[in-house]
Amino acid sequence: MNAAFAGNFNQDYTCVSVGTKEGYRLYNCEPFGKIYEHPGGRSIVEMLFCTSLVALVGLGDQPDLSPRRLQIVNTKRGSSICELTFPTAILAVKLNRKRLVAVLSQNLYVYDIANMKLLHTIETSPNPNAICALSSSSDACYIAYPSPTPMPSSGADGAPAHAPVANPAHVPVSGDVLIYDASSLQPVNVVEAHKSPLSCIALSSDGTKLATASDKGTIIRVFSVPGADKLFQFRRGSLPAKIYSLNFDLSSTFLACSSDSETVHVFKLSHDHARRDRQEAPSTARVPPKGAMSMIRKSSQGFGRTFADTFGAYLPNSVTEMWEPIRDFASLKLQNGGKVKSVVAISTAGPEPHVMVVSSAGSLLQYAIDLELGGECPLVKSSSLLAMTE
Repeated sequence: MNAAFAGNFNQDYTCVSVGTKEGYRLYNCEPFGKIYEHPGGRSIVEMLFCTSLVALVGLGDQPDLSPRRLQIVNTKRGSSICELTFPTAILAVKLNRKRLVAVLSQNLYVYDIANMKLLHTIETSPNPNAICALSSSSDACYIAYPSPTPMPSSGADGAPAHAPVANPAHVPVSGDVLIYDASSLQPVNVVEAHKSPLSCIALSSDGTKLATASDKGTIIRVFSVPGADKLFQFRRGSLPAKIYSLNFDLSSTFLACSSDSETVHVFKLSHDHARRDRQEAPSTARVPPKGAMSMIRKSSQGFGRTFADTFGAYLPNSVTEMWEPIRDFASLKLQNGGKVKSVVAISTAGPEPHVMVVSSAGSLLQYAIDLELGGECPLVKSSSLLAMTE
């Protein structure tokens, strides 16, 4: 989202929170309607499910709306519960019924949301894009963030002692994800997600799955939590793209992805869908032709794409499926293409499931989705998120 518009869904995708230069507003998704508004520019507005508790961070255009100040308010009573000031600007706020996490450029502050007591401060590598996720579950309460990368040091590995120290802002974000148990306040695993730096991550609401994308944006991966086993690998597209958002539906059956391309993709977390999407192949392994094994021995890259393409036909389906990324189950085209940032979510509750998109152009877009057949999702409703009461 841009500096003048901050929009996001709450934890169960039933409400949308919006912050602008004029003030912040809370909306109900279905039926659509505004449920609260208040003046004052906000860069971050985060709800706690459908409760009256809201976390706010100012735009910085007024002295009392500093981007370093976190304010927890009760919208029903119209009162401030607490205010916390941090050493640098707050880039994101994540919360569930048990924990609140304030994301700064090089730190995560973990609080007990019941009394806003600081439980732990986590030092991170430079994280200017606030890549961080908190599961909605109070039982499987996990935080995911880029695994710290070692800082280059002068005088080491042959570098001259007088060489300038690397700027922390220029240290690349890791492609690995650290899983942190927010209940026991201990790291529990590291997920080796991508070779390229991370661009976006998401945790399922029950805290059992992690979705990741790198700055290339072509492959989306899903891992188990806390076990870090790779469960699915999806192909968003062949051309690089900047991933704006990843979100599971509440049942962790679908995963939605928005990017700077015009297409929003919906992936189905089912290997049955992957099998139907591929051409039928014999289920038994065949003997490779003569010379095949010698080719494998000659090349250490035999397990890459070339190997998979050449020898995949001689392996059981279950093996080749692990190599080949799964295509999307459903998709939709955004009206403004990828020119504006967006946050996407899937609501499968009720008789009419739909994909919802909050656009930084100031709209809530709702698309119908067929949970059995997938395919193209038609736009069924567009609502403005910009109108303030005069």
